[in-house]
Amino acid sequence: MPALQRNTRQKSAIRDVFEAMDRPLGPQEVLDHAAVQTKGIGIATVYRNIKALVEEGWLTPVDLPGEPSRYEISGKAHHHHFHCQNCGKVYDLPGCPIQVKPSLPPGFIATAHEVVLYGRCDVCSIH
Repeated sequence: MPALQRNTRQKSAIRDVFEAMDRPLGPQEVLDHAAVQTKGIGIATVYRNIKALVEEGWLTPVDLPGEPSRYEISGKAHHHHFHCQNCGKVYDLPGCPIQVKPSLPPGFIATAHEVVLYGRCDVCSIH
């Protein structure tokens, strides 16, 4: 099979994983799920395709303090994240449940904010 078709099949599998999981994913999580669909896919291929999908604007990085980047599908409405401290998974929190009204110095203008909640996800909280 030509390399171009193989890359297309692998990129398609990676897109499928992001669409199915619908939450921020790290490269290893993507590999774990994509490997079920696409035999022989490796971590280097996942990194290469994630980079391409970010460059295309299909994925956007999700950066949490002290954590490696995760990625999610671009174009989502304003939202925040929940990081499970037990399993390490990150989930989207739709909307903006926290009204932020910072006390800024004169002349400063806030253009964005990020809030991350930490705790245990639904699976981990029952254990």
